[in-house]
Amino acid sequence: MKYLEARITITPNTEEARDLLAALAAESGFESFTDSEDGLLAYIQADLFIEESMQQIFDDFPIRDVEFAYDISEVEDKNWNESWEQSGFDPIEVGDECIIYDAKDGMKSFPHNIAVGIEARLAFGTGNHATTQMAVAAIIDTEIKGKRVLDCGCGTGILSIVAKKCGADDVVAYDIDDWSVKNAEHNAELNEVQIDVIEGDRSVLSHTSGVFDVVVANINRNIIVDDMPHWVEVMHEKARFILSGFYIDDVNIILEQANRFGFRETRRTSQDSWCCLVLDRD
Repeated sequence: MKYLEARITITPNTEEARDLLAALAAESGFESFTDSEDGLLAYIQADLFIEESMQQIFDDFPIRDVEFAYDISEVEDKNWNESWEQSGFDPIEVGDECIIYDAKDGMKSFPHNIAVGIEARLAFGTGNHATTQMAVAAIIDTEIKGKRVLDCGCGTGILSIVAKKCGADDVVAYDIDDWSVKNAEHNAELNEVQIDVIEGDRSVLSHTSGVFDVVVANINRNIIVDDMPHWVEVMHEKARFILSGFYIDDVNIILEQANRFGFRETRRTSQDSWCCLVLDRD
């Protein structure tokens, strides 16, 4: 399998700019990232690289006055995430109640009410990202015991597992990536919780029965806006949205769409230019 290396120069080269750029690039298919003196090294399968998509990331970058330059080159075949997989990640605390930790060396005990062990295939599935942490906090703050939860774009399954550990009666999750489905199923098994994980996009909702009390989505703005009408069709009349994965600047666009279906903002949190919204019906 052929890989490309994108050597990206960031000016000014700040940690926040690198983190935001890596998060956006991951959504476009890049698999692994390494900090460099000038910015970031990013790796992607050659047949998945679309130069226009990368340029669009630069053009729409949410931090002002940041400039980018890049060079693309072919690199030898290897697992570009291997060094990260071997080193793992440090435990991530979400408030006082929840901790997310690397379970590659086995499950562990913590004093937190909710402990989630994850064997993540990619670094962006560990819960380290601000959007995941804010979504976890919103789930914990929701009265979710006995409820039915839908996790849209589940990734490694962190949000589904947290919901189940908070007492959700039934959790259904879906993702378009085969590796995400398998990883989420594996992590659910590690944490001894039952989650129904389905491979596919919003079309899988036609195969689910009943309605959901809480719909969680930690994905980008465009998917949230496009898929919201389909989510609403399978939601209870008093259901709640927990939405993250987008920037503060995107909030009005998402709220405009949500208002069409009778949802209003009841809570908002933000971190490092990212945002999480909790929406309830009138």
